[in-house]
Amino acid sequence: MIKTLFLAPLLMAFLPVVALGQSIGGCDDWRSSAALLAEPWEENTRTFANGEVRLAVIDTYEPAAAAFHLMILSPPYDEIGFGQCVLVSGPDGSGLAGLGLAEAVAAYDPATGLTFRIPSQRWMIETDTYLPATLIVTLNQATGAVTARLD
Repeated sequence: MIKTLFLAPLLMAFLPVVALGQSIGGCDDWRSSAALLAEPWEENTRTFANGEVRLAVIDTYEPAAAAFHLMILSPPYDEIGFGQCVLVSGPDGSGLAGLGLAEAVAAYDPATGLTFRIPSQRWMIETDTYLPATLIVTLNQATGAVTARLD
C-alpha cells in the first residue's frame, strides 16, 4: 500500500491519459480502494491480454445512482515492476449506474490497442431515469494511453 501511494503520483506524471467524455485518472484516491471492489468478485473482475490487463468494477455506494467505476491495471510496467492503475468514471468524476463486466468484449487493433466494450447504464438526472449505454475504453499497453467514451 505504501509503495502504491508513493509511486502513484510519480506514475501519473508520466502517464499519457486522454479522456473523451469520461473522467480518467490515477488510482490514488479513495475510489480505488480494494475494499470497494464490487461483489461478487468473480463477476466484477476480468483479465485480458494473457493476464496482463485486469479490469475491475469499483462500487463506491454513493451516489447510489452513479456508484460504479472501472479500474484498469495494465502495462506499461516501471523499472520496479509496477504496472499502471487507471480509474474510469463518469464525465464529472461520479460513476455510472451499472457496469456489466461479465458481458464485456475486447478487440485488439495494433494501431490503437485493446478496446473494451462494456455494457453499462447511466442515470439521467434531469428525468430520474436509467438508460442503457456502452462504455468503450481503449488501452494502448505500450504507451499507457487510455481513452473512454459512453455511447
